[in-house]
Amino acid sequence: MMTLSPALASHSRFVQRVRRRYDAELALLPAGVPDVATITTLVQTLQNRGRPLVSALRVARQLVIERLAVLDIEQRVPLNVITLAMTHLAEATLEVALAQARIEADDRHGPPMTETGQPIDFWIVGMGKLGARELNVSSDIDLIYVYEEDGHTHGPRPVTAHEYFALVAKRLYALIGDVTEDGFVFRVDLALRPNGNSGPPVVSLAMLEEYFLVQGREWERFAWLKSRVVAPRAGVDSGRTLQLRALVTPFVYRRYLDYGVFEGLRNLHRKIREEAQRRAAGRPERANDVKLSRGGIREIEFIVQLLQVARGGHFPEIRTRSTLRALDKLAARGLMKPETAQALADGYVFLRQVEHRIQFLDDQQTHLLPTGDGDLGWIAASLDMLCSAETCELLDKLCAVRELVATEFDALLHDNRPPSNASGTAGPGGCKRCGAPLPIDSETLLDKLPADLVERVRPFAASPKVQALREESKLRLGKLMVRAAVTVAEGHCTPAAALRFVDWLEPLLRRESYLALLVERAEVHRRLLRLLGLARWPMQYLMRHPGVIDELADERQIADRFDRADFVANLEERHAAWVRAGEMDEGLLLDALRRAHHAEVFRTLVRDVEGRITVEQVADDLSALADALLDCALRWAWDHLRQRHRPSPRFAVIAYGKLGGLELGYGSDLDVVFLYDDADETDAYRAAEVYAAFVRKLIGWLTLRTAAGELFDIDTALRPNGNSGLLVTSITSFDNYQRGRGSNTAWTWEHQAITRARFCAGDAALGERFEATRRAVLCAPRDLAALREEVRAMRDKVAAAKAVRGERFDVKYSHGGMMDAEFAVQFLVLAHACPNTALQDNAGNIALLQRAEACGLLPAGVGHAAADAYRELRRAQHRARLDEQPTHFPPEQFIAERAAIQALWQAVFHPASA
Repeated sequence: MMTLSPALASHSRFVQRVRRRYDAELALLPAGVPDVATITTLVQTLQNRGRPLVSALRVARQLVIERLAVLDIEQRVPLNVITLAMTHLAEATLEVALAQARIEADDRHGPPMTETGQPIDFWIVGMGKLGARELNVSSDIDLIYVYEEDGHTHGPRPVTAHEYFALVAKRLYALIGDVTEDGFVFRVDLALRPNGNSGPPVVSLAMLEEYFLVQGREWERFAWLKSRVVAPRAGVDSGRTLQLRALVTPFVYRRYLDYGVFEGLRNLHRKIREEAQRRAAGRPERANDVKLSRGGIREIEFIVQLLQVARGGHFPEIRTRSTLRALDKLAARGLMKPETAQALADGYVFLRQVEHRIQFLDDQQTHLLPTGDGDLGWIAASLDMLCSAETCELLDKLCAVRELVATEFDALLHDNRPPSNASGTAGPGGCKRCGAPLPIDSETLLDKLPADLVERVRPFAASPKVQALREESKLRLGKLMVRAAVTVAEGHCTPAAALRFVDWLEPLLRRESYLALLVERAEVHRRLLRLLGLARWPMQYLMRHPGVIDELADERQIADRFDRADFVANLEERHAAWVRAGEMDEGLLLDALRRAHHAEVFRTLVRDVEGRITVEQVADDLSALADALLDCALRWAWDHLRQRHRPSPRFAVIAYGKLGGLELGYGSDLDVVFLYDDADETDAYRAAEVYAAFVRKLIGWLTLRTAAGELFDIDTALRPNGNSGLLVTSITSFDNYQRGRGSNTAWTWEHQAITRARFCAGDAALGERFEATRRAVLCAPRDLAALREEVRAMRDKVAAAKAVRGERFDVKYSHGGMMDAEFAVQFLVLAHACPNTALQDNAGNIALLQRAEACGLLPAGVGHAAADAYRELRRAQHRARLDEQPTHFPPEQFIAERAAIQALWQAVFHPASA
């Protein structure tokens, strides 16, 4: 069996040359991984020993890379250590070179100043792997030179600021990029600057802003994603470079789902692959390019950047320049399967390590595997692999990794279609009969559609809104209609779904990002069609919040139940990301809460209509979601309250009604009461003012309609003294009011309401005090006859207000309906909770009916039968609302359920002994 000999750095011809030529200088670099400080000191030491700066910079570079070869090959330090050290080499040498270039320019022209006499900053922006701190060991550096604003110098030969900085840039190139007898420091590439090689070498912030607004192309957004000011360090430390970030961020990340970038990246990638194929033509060895060939490093970077650019506007937590960190973040956010992210990360590390071994051989900027057996064997051995004439583990793994990467790349960019069919016309299985894309108003396209769909599409296509669209948008609509027809024909959705899809599209014609999303993600389109065919209400929700269709892209998000901890953690991570980016403001937070709510409601809705969860689970999840949003909004709003008088509020939100009973439905109002504790406040009146201002702010956060839509309608009528009372009440006052201490006391109907009230957000200690008050209210002694009469009277009042015409049965308000059961439960709790502690829990109507029977408060079987009937009526109500149907039914329906609840009513309100 063949054994591996350890690979040594000395196999590298580059390392051999450095050791021969700079043997005396090798000891000048301290042991360990070089960083900015040690590299800067090394350059100074070389200068002190008589080398001019140009030579010192180049010799320092040779010594650092020789050290990295040893660390990488012989000591196997992680990839990120090597790439960060190379980045530090670039940062240190650019810092030194820039300082020298500025000194020379100042001596000649004087420093540039604004019209008001302020100095003008100049920044070197690192792009690509330099910006991401992932630099190769033999990489060029992509730079863009930016200066703050226009002005003039004040020296021996005055020039404009632009001329001055152009001179600095030219001198920088000489110091860093020129090839001398000691080589070069870095090859410098300025092609990514505005207008490329035809543009000026330096640009002002104003010039850059105008370029982004007028001429910036899609592929440039991917380039600027990794941008970072790498020198001078003082500009970064002072915060002045934040001006540049404020321009770059909105250019790269749009505040909407941005699937329009797919076509831009598809075109860019096509050009790169064509160039790689052209260079490999007739030269088979060029097919093994670990960066540019199919399944290479560039495709992993494209996968990551595409998802970041498309989604980073909504989700700032996925913004990062590092490819490996981005993969982690995409998986954590649910935008990529964890196993896919890990496989791509492992593949990326492997390909980058191979790339480094290739470049260590001769210090050449190449990504092609060598053809010599010796070099190939050395690279394999450095990665603990065999490579001989019989077998080569290195090539086997390289093929496997590249195939995995290419498969994932094609799946993302072509939505599981072959790359040759990238038009977006394919339906399930490829849709070979779809042909070339046709605009929505084409008669040829209409001929491909079934008659009922043609009847709906023809007037839609002829409408002024559609006719005013760009040709590209008409083609997208045409692709979507053909795919919808194919989906119907193949039985994946109903014909009604395709018609509803046209209705759904109509108000969204100006929001082309959603059309692009559906064209790019055929599976999302198919799932959307299926959903539209299951019920009517989802279409209304999607019309109000079209961005949520993106949730259909990840089956795992739909399959899992709502997880409050994960939901809050994601929101907090988003909040922290905006803080880090310096973008955080109230408007962003309001939109974040709304988008997160809409997305989670939509996931619950999909699980619901697809029959994955029960009606009770829907209510549980929607209630837990509301709790989480209230708690998050409470904490965030407090941080933005100018009058706040303590780090965190002693404040609680008490849920009543459907939210209190964990029976929240889609679009339900939130019945809430706000409490605070001022027991330890030195100025109780001041505390009351602060919390009153806070409640007004919090209600605004929850109810304001923003560009992202609405969140909740808030009803505070159940607070002490109703609409005439204060918006927020101290816990002491609330306790006195509910327990009947003093002249201002709660009514019986308020005690009915408190039976299903609960603490849902805020200070947990205050929540415990509320619960103690609630239980005390439930256990208060009462005249049962008077209580029975008051509850009956309140039920009659509601019945009169909600009377159903004719003989139809309303599952909620008719006698024998859900409200009879609810009022019966409220009476049982208020009348019997004290000796029967099981009734004191806010456990929901179904559980409380069963417990009441177990406690002997109902005849045998009555409680369970009523509970089952309540559950069935609730399901019927829920199904009717989902399909936008009335909730009253023919009298012959639900006869057994009505009888069960009427028996409950009789047992509670007309007992034989009463």
